[in-house]
Amino acid sequence: MSVFAKNKQGFNTSAFKWHIFSGGGYPSVNGEEARAEYFRQSAATFVVLPNEKGCAVITDRLPEFCNLSDYYVFPPNMAWVMAFTHEEGWLGPYFAKHPKYTMLCEENTRLIEKERKKAEAKQKGWM
Repeated sequence: MSVFAKNKQGFNTSAFKWHIFSGGGYPSVNGEEARAEYFRQSAATFVVLPNEKGCAVITDRLPEFCNLSDYYVFPPNMAWVMAFTHEEGWLGPYFAKHPKYTMLCEENTRLIEKERKKAEAKQKGWM
C-alpha cells in the first residue's frame, strides 16, 4: 500500500490506511463515484486485505460485499485500490489509481486474456 502514501507526513494511517484518502494525501474519489469506478475494474485476480491484522484473500471475482468493516480490494499489481470504510456514507468508500494506472490496467487485461486462453485449452483437453 506504500505506493499510495509514499513519503507522506501528517496523516494518521496507523489505525486506518484509508486516512491517506480522507485526509487528501493521495488523489481519490469517494462515495458513489468511487463505487462506480470500482465496478468498472477488471483483473484476473483481486486481493482482499483487512485493515486489521489478518490474512489477505485472493479471489478471481471482483468482491461485491465483504463482512469486514474496513478493508481494501486491489489487483496484485496495485493498479488501483478500493478502500471500504466503517464510516461509509460519511467517509468513503475511496477509489484511487496508481500513477501508472493505464499501463498496469493493460497488464491486467493481458492476464485476463491469458487466463481465458488457458481455460479454453483445458476445456479442449490440450492441457
